[in-house]
Amino acid sequence: MNVKLDSADLTLRPWEPGDAEALAVLADDEELRRWTSHRVAGPHDAVRWIAMQEAGWKSGERLSFAVLVTGKVMGHIVLKRSEGEACGEVGYWTGAPARGLGVASRAVELLTGWAFDTGTGAGLSRLELIHNAGNPASCRVAQKTGYVLERVLPPRARNEAEGHLHARERVTTRH
Repeated sequence: MNVKLDSADLTLRPWEPGDAEALAVLADDEELRRWTSHRVAGPHDAVRWIAMQEAGWKSGERLSFAVLVTGKVMGHIVLKRSEGEACGEVGYWTGAPARGLGVASRAVELLTGWAFDTGTGAGLSRLELIHNAGNPASCRVAQKTGYVLERVLPPRARNEAEGHLHARERVTTRH
């Protein structure tokens, strides 16, 4: 879990126990709860959630990062993958203080570059980004970062909206 990705004032690093209070504050946001399945009910629950993210790193199936801007936790981004698969899935959210500042787009771009990097990252050849079809901000993030809308997904459960599946392929250069 020593992965740390940096770009200017943006840092992606694995969640740490010391992030629990900041996570609880960010998660106490109606807009965040509207668009994500992410639920953290206070600092004690945040400790539990962070421990789950650490378990994901150990299994290699869920590589979760805290998104920091100038050292302050502002969001979350995750790369989900299955062993032996060349395709992964990117998910993210940003807290209210980061919205509208391009933080999500920058985090997605940074994680995407790392995930496609066969030398230091996951070396994947395809990434998918799925979001609620009614969330235009997530659609803009996907488009801005080169994820092409491939199809509309049916609702997963009753009373849920359709989803959008965006994808991006690793570009390979031939010499």
